[in-house]
Amino acid sequence: MLGITPFGMVHTVISLVAVAAGVAALVRYGEIGSRTFSGRVYLVMTVLTCLTGFFIFRHGGFGKPHALGILTLMVLAIAWCAEHWNWFGRASAYVSVVGYSLTLFFHMIPAITETATRVPVGQPWASGPEAPVVQTGVAIAFLVFLMGAVLQVRRIILARRRAGSAGPVRPAVR
Repeated sequence: MLGITPFGMVHTVISLVAVAAGVAALVRYGEIGSRTFSGRVYLVMTVLTCLTGFFIFRHGGFGKPHALGILTLMVLAIAWCAEHWNWFGRASAYVSVVGYSLTLFFHMIPAITETATRVPVGQPWASGPEAPVVQTGVAIAFLVFLMGAVLQVRRIILARRRAGSAGPVRPAVR
């Protein structure tokens, strides 16, 4: 079915749980972060998605999906450090929320590519990652990420203005 191995199916289910948790965190709290249950689920499942992805070699050896996994782990680490250790001073709130959201966009790249190259069975929408339908899908996902990042940054700025310059670094999570 869809040319996917059992291990690939486990990897896909883990990534779907991560995406669902990330979207749930964004909808409920306006951001993904480790201080909420959905945020923690997102982070753990995203790390597991990356780790399981390192053992999938559909197109031969090490490739772009593996590099994206490494990049995702690096961005997650930077965002987590910004969230917990205030590495970037007042910019830490921005770095963490935009970084975590960027990793959600990273999930979309293989999701769009794999879906478009496998569905419908026997006559997929795309022949590969360079196909226009894939490139358009990724571009739309990137625009959604950019709009979300702008809204998140705006939310932090407004929360800081309401609280005054001595206020909290980030808006309180409900």
